Amino acid sequence: MKDLLNHLFEHNTLTKAEAKKVLQDIAAGGNYPPAQVSAFLTVFNMRSITVEELSGFREAMLELCIALDLAEFDPIDLCGTGGDGKDTFNISTLSSFVAAGAGVKVTKHGNYGVSSVSGSSNMIEYFGYTFTNDPDALKRSLEDYNICFIHAPLFHPAMKHVAPIRRELKLKTFFNMLGPMVNPAFPRRQLVGVFSLELARLYGYIYQKTDKEFAIVHALDGYDEVSLTGPAKIIRRGGEQVVLPEELTLSSHTPEALFGGNSVPEAAAIFEKVLKNEGTLAQKEVVLANAGLAIQCARPELSMADAVAAARVSLESGKANETFKGFVGQ
Repeated sequence: MKDLLNHLFEHNTLTKAEAKKVLQDIAAGGNYPPAQVSAFLTVFNMRSITVEELSGFREAMLELCIALDLAEFDPIDLCGTGGDGKDTFNISTLSSFVAAGAGVKVTKHGNYGVSSVSGSSNMIEYFGYTFTNDPDALKRSLEDYNICFIHAPLFHPAMKHVAPIRRELKLKTFFNMLGPMVNPAFPRRQLVGVFSLELARLYGYIYQKTDKEFAIVHALDGYDEVSLTGPAKIIRRGGEQVVLPEELTLSSHTPEALFGGNSVPEAAAIFEKVLKNEGTLAQKEVVLANAGLAIQCARPELSMADAVAAARVSLESGKANETFKGFVGQ
């Protein structure tokens, strides 16, 4: 690792094969001291990651994961990188249940928060959900509630050596960049939010080489989702576009209106209010925006406006909340 770190500190990059090998070695555990792993992780906060490096890390993670075959459901994943520093409420998790309430099959890949107060795993665990990696249980969840939750640590056990280091760092690392790319169910459809325009383009380059139907989202003022605080870039297989709130038949909102609280209980209170259709207009509409884009990704024959309308029906009818309550066993 010392030679590798010196190589990187001299402003060199890794080939795809080198990136894959080092992540495999880190995952094996015991090869490198935690301080050296920490130094390795922070390198990519100091300079941009390359397509080759990100591709190599992704390949290693997918080969090391416990694969889950959900192809019969053709589900979609809604996942963000996190790491945007915006301290929003759990928008992609809420959007997942709204999309599921609209009849879309969702395989939500998530984890505990590292650079934020409350990750998706923190949230659903707070409401009593017990994580599982039992394929039959996850399939039943999809059949009964249109959604299953893939808790990353149960499917990426090789990463247990990195988790304590990430918790201590409390910074975004390239694992934030990787998270949405390494869903062990290998979903063919995905709405993914990323924290920078540069990363959005890297994702687009990599995903163009797959069979995925995807929508990569980055709000131009820095959010890893459609925030309705300004224009958002959306990259799809067919090209890219900038979308304004009014094009989604929604309003513009302020950053302050999207604050997610200072603790998991505070975040959970917002989560519950939104699901009950008792959230603020800003909270409701930003969830409708992202759920709508997910619905459109699953049903590309719909216009953006029609997909947002389907999300609105799911939320306002109570179907999204009913889906969530059934899912967590309440």
